[in-house]
Amino acid sequence: MSIKNYSKEQIVDFFSMIIRIRMIEQSIADRYHLEEMKCPMHLSIGQEGPAAAIAMCLNPEDKMLSTHRSHAHYLAKGGSLNGMIAEMFGKNTGCSGGMGGSMHLIDKSCGFEGATAIVGNTIPIATGVAFAQKIAKSNLITVVCLGEGATEEGVFSESLNLASLKKLPMIFLVENNNFSVYTPLSERQSKNRSIVKISEAHGIKSFVGNGNFVEDVLSVSSNATEYVRKFGLPALIEFKTYRYLEHCGPNKDDDLCYRSKEEIRYWHLNDVIMRTSELLDNMSVDATNLRENIQKRVTNEIDLAFKLAVEAKTPTLKGSARFEYA
Repeated sequence: MSIKNYSKEQIVDFFSMIIRIRMIEQSIADRYHLEEMKCPMHLSIGQEGPAAAIAMCLNPEDKMLSTHRSHAHYLAKGGSLNGMIAEMFGKNTGCSGGMGGSMHLIDKSCGFEGATAIVGNTIPIATGVAFAQKIAKSNLITVVCLGEGATEEGVFSESLNLASLKKLPMIFLVENNNFSVYTPLSERQSKNRSIVKISEAHGIKSFVGNGNFVEDVLSVSSNATEYVRKFGLPALIEFKTYRYLEHCGPNKDDDLCYRSKEEIRYWHLNDVIMRTSELLDNMSVDATNLRENIQKRVTNEIDLAFKLAVEAKTPTLKGSARFEYA
């Protein structure tokens, strides 16, 4: 499927979601210094495209799992914003009962099956979820989101092998932002190493695109999900993208001495929100006015979520809003 197959309404939905994710994460960064949020933050500002695009291709019942950098995936899949912010505050109305924090988000009501802090940890869990779906003969698919750094873990190849062997209906969605914490790919991997070739060596069909280019991210996501649904086989997507902030925390990219100014400038010039705005203008949609309306709505949504989080209670060992402990 190409971008031509998408309606104005679908592009507007994508635009709305990437702006919403960006604004929510920016609000977290802006308020983090108040020290009310009780956990580390791994923000994905700059790489909202893959999360928004893949979620558009999924049904509410389809499953998604993620990593320590999971806010965008959780929100795109339909996770509760109020539950997410309360979780960051360590409150009992949080999506994990205030017990997990930013890196342990879950909202099973929309098929977001969870996220964990350990690199690569959800890859085998997602493979097991897909295996269960196959045994149950459901028509659901599972998406596991991971960074390129997680492909260096042995469990990545092990999960590819099992997914291929058992013909599991799942997508390994790799968001390649070039960095594992502070170390670029060039210092971690051979120039000849290819995530796609590793996938294809296991007999898994691969799809590649630029996660910041709306034309790529939507068409690749659609093609991959259609393939999995049609054939009931696993697939891998590799999206090139870029996070603007540091690995953990709200520091700006211009404070990061391990990146070149040229690299930062390139990705800012190809920001997914800016590129989508230009596409909408070319489709005779007033993107500026649309963005202003989205921002007003999302601002109210964010303010309410933080207000509710502040007012909520702290969980006790006797239990929380979602869990009970002996």
